[in-house]
This record gives sequence, C-alpha cells and structure tokens, in this order.
Amino acid sequence: MAEGFRVTYATLSTDDDALHADYDRGIEAARGRLGRHHRFVVHGEERDGEPGGALEERSPIDGDLLIGTFATASPADVFDAVSAAQEHAPAWAATPWRERVASLLRAADLISERRSELSALMAMEVGKSRLEALGDVEESADLIRYYCHQMEQHDGFEQAMERLSAGEATFDVMRPYGVWGVISPFNFPMALSAGPLGAALAAGNTAVLKPAEQGVLTGLETVAILHEAGVPRGALHVVTGPGETVGAALVGDTRLGGVTFTGSCAVGMQISRSFTRDWPRPAICEMGGKNPVIVTRNADLDIAAEATMRSAFGLSGQKCSAASRAYIEHSVYDDFVERLVARTREIVAGNPLDRGVYLGPVIDASAVDRYLEAIDHARSAGRALCGGERITEGALARGFYVQPAVVEVPDDSYLWTTELFVPLIALRRVDSTEEAIDRANDVAFGLTAGLFSRDRAEVTNFLERIEAGVVYVNRRAGATTGAWPGVQPFGGWKASGTGGKAGGGPYYIQQYLREQSRTVVEQ
Repeated sequence: MAEGFRVTYATLSTDDDALHADYDRGIEAARGRLGRHHRFVVHGEERDGEPGGALEERSPIDGDLLIGTFATASPADVFDAVSAAQEHAPAWAATPWRERVASLLRAADLISERRSELSALMAMEVGKSRLEALGDVEESADLIRYYCHQMEQHDGFEQAMERLSAGEATFDVMRPYGVWGVISPFNFPMALSAGPLGAALAAGNTAVLKPAEQGVLTGLETVAILHEAGVPRGALHVVTGPGETVGAALVGDTRLGGVTFTGSCAVGMQISRSFTRDWPRPAICEMGGKNPVIVTRNADLDIAAEATMRSAFGLSGQKCSAASRAYIEHSVYDDFVERLVARTREIVAGNPLDRGVYLGPVIDASAVDRYLEAIDHARSAGRALCGGERITEGALARGFYVQPAVVEVPDDSYLWTTELFVPLIALRRVDSTEEAIDRANDVAFGLTAGLFSRDRAEVTNFLERIEAGVVYVNRRAGATTGAWPGVQPFGGWKASGTGGKAGGGPYYIQQYLREQSRTVVEQ
C-alpha cells in the first residue's frame, strides 16, 4: 500500500495500484478462512452453545459461498458471559488507565496492519465494495485511537476540585459502570463493534459483544484482535446467535451497567424503554435515519448530483446515513434530475471484490423484496426515473443485486418516511429553501442532512433550522454520509438516537463513565 495512504468514506476513488495489489492478496488470504465452524468465546473458552443450533452464514455476493457456521449461544451462555465479565470488572477498572489504553492502541495498530485481509473478509461477508470495506476497517482502528486519545486528553478523567477548608481535599473522578453490552449491526460489522468496545474498555468497563448474524465472523475477528493485543480474556467476551434470543438475553440481564445498540428504530426503542425499567441505566441506541438532501437554485448542480449519488447508493443504500429523499428548488429541478440520473446510470454494479465496482449486493432476500415492493409502489403511485430491477446476469443471479433507483412519488407515499435500507432515493420539487427545510424536518428521524447552496444566508438558515445530528454543506464526497472519528462526530436526534453524544466525538466516551465526587478530610 502506498506510504501514508488511507481510505476513508470521503475517499473519492481508490486508484492506487499498490493498495489494490495488497487488497488482492487479502482476498486470497480471506478465502482460505471461509467455510469453517466457529464457536463463541466466554472467559477465553470456546463454546458450542445450543446443541444443533449452529447458524449457517452465506455471502450476499453469491449464495454458493459459505462464510461459515456459527454456534448459537443459549441464555445460560449469555448469563455466564455476563457473570465472567462481572467477576473481572473490578480488576479491569483497577488497571491503570494508561495500561488499558496501551492494549487498545496495540489492537488499533493490528487492525491497520491487517486491513486488506479484514476488508476482503468483510466484503465477502456483507457485500461491501473495496472502498467501503477498507473505510470500515480503518474507521475501526481510528475509533479506538480516538477514544484512547480522549482518555489521554482528560488525564483519565480525574481532577482536583476547590477546597472549603485546609484539611479537606476533593477530587472529581469518572468511574466505569461495570459490565457493558454491545450489539452491533451488519452494515458496519467492525467499526460498530470496535468503536463501542474501545470506548467501554478504555473507560474501564468489561464488555460482552453480540454481533449481527450477517457479519458475525467480522465480530469474532474484532474480539480476537483485542485479546491478542492484551485485553484480558475476562474483560471481553462474545456471544453469537439471533438477536431475538441472544441479544434479548443480553439486554435483559440486569447486571449490565449499560448497553450500546445499533440497528432499527423499533428494536432500539424497545431496548431504550426496557433497559431502564428497574432503574436508570445508559442505553446508547443509534436507530437509523431518513436523510434529506436539499438542493437550492444557488447550488453547484454537478457537485450536488455527484454527492447525492454517492450518499444514496454507497453500500447499496444500507447506511443509516444514506440519502433517501431529496428536495430540489423548482427552477433547477429538471437540470439536477438529469445530472443525478446520468450519474446513477454510470454506477458500476457487481461483485464488490472486483476493482472498480461501486454498488454491491443488498444483504439478503428480504432486502430484495423490500426494494421490489418500493419500486412497485413508486411505479403505481408515481414513476421510476431509473433503476428498479433485480440484476440477474451471470453469476450475479446467485447474489442479491438490484439496480440503483431514482423515483418520484406523491406526498402521501411511505417512501418519504420509512427507512428502507436499499439503493433508492425519492425526489420532490419545492418552491423555496424554507419549504425544503420544513419537509426535511417533518419526519421522526434526525440523523444526517445535506445542503447544496452557494448563498451564505441559505447556508446559515439551514444550519440553524435543520433537525439532524450530522449536517453537511456542499460536500462532494457525500451529501449525507462519510463521518469520521475526530473529524465529523456521528449521532442522531429525535428517533435516530438516544445518547445525545455522537460517536467519534469529544463527548462520546463520557457516556461509558459515571461521575463521583470524593472528599477526604484529614483527621
């Protein structure tokens, strides 16, 4: 790989030959690891879980490609994982924070060193393109580094306070909660495992990870790297299996001090309500979005069209930050649509392992059905401007490939309010920027939003009025997507998130700590 070259979600292209050569070697290494049986890990012990309950995971790229089989944890296994984490919690919390950080920084370096193999494995497992998979792996390392940096910047979150008398000393300290649960999604199987785990562990909590069923191998790899780097086996455990059983058992364990969940709004809200049933405990839930793009008459339409295309169709629209609706001022509507449709038709769809492919498959058959149902609705209620078919040519017929779609639908269509997680964006004419902002805010979600305008007053108005946690203005690399640790913190408002503090931002790790005031009077 080229010296110092790093792929992020804002990388416009990956034309570096050395990077691709290294990635090709990663593909070969990753292929050699497919098709095996995998156990989950509790207190350093590999377990088989439920008898006969192994889950089979196949690649969305090609249903003939077996990723592996994975043991399913029983409720008793989940109980044991939390018990082991609870038993080790005092020792890990008492470990000097600089030692905890040193282990985590070693893990971040291992992730970066192995990025090509990890990225290729991830691409096979969840269908990410080269750019998206490399970005996921690099973000995983940078999230860990950033949370370690926060511990260093705040000197372990301990500081002396003022004194009321000469014989009295008071310190304010931030202390871990104990055991932290992490439930990660399929679309960012490493970043959204490594990030919350890195924050929890750096803060001094022990942790139990439950990775998504599609993406479980990447989750296991993440835990293995953290163990290899020096995180004690007792401090970090992983249980695998369906969310409705294994995830529910983890969230339902009252010994957890806190939980981080990334996934659907319905599940996130259920966790948020149930987790605080007996007493207040932090439940950090990132729950998706219905992210708008606003294009005004003062926009650079070439930049706006490219940025909207990238955000709507990157990772096949399966990002909670994906652009799924756009409001365009009437006077530039036709011009913008022509440019967006032209760029959409230029998208290279296919096997995401191949160089130059931008659009890989959606994750499974249910996503294909959801896409086709939305297309049928758009065609009956409005019209599809491009896309709308499942791709069935050659080997692609064995995967879950669909065409990127641009549609127009009436105001009462569910496509304006429902998160679909497929490569589809709906467009609407508006008479003014004010109308566009009103419509952008008129949904339950508030994750990301993008504006394209060269008018400073419009930009200021947008920034003051838009109801979203992550906003971008005139960003070619992505109208609504592409946040990065330490650069653009990532978190949602309204139904998009519960924490109020964004991942990869300067206030995130504090959610994994609770404050204690310590006053000691010398006798």
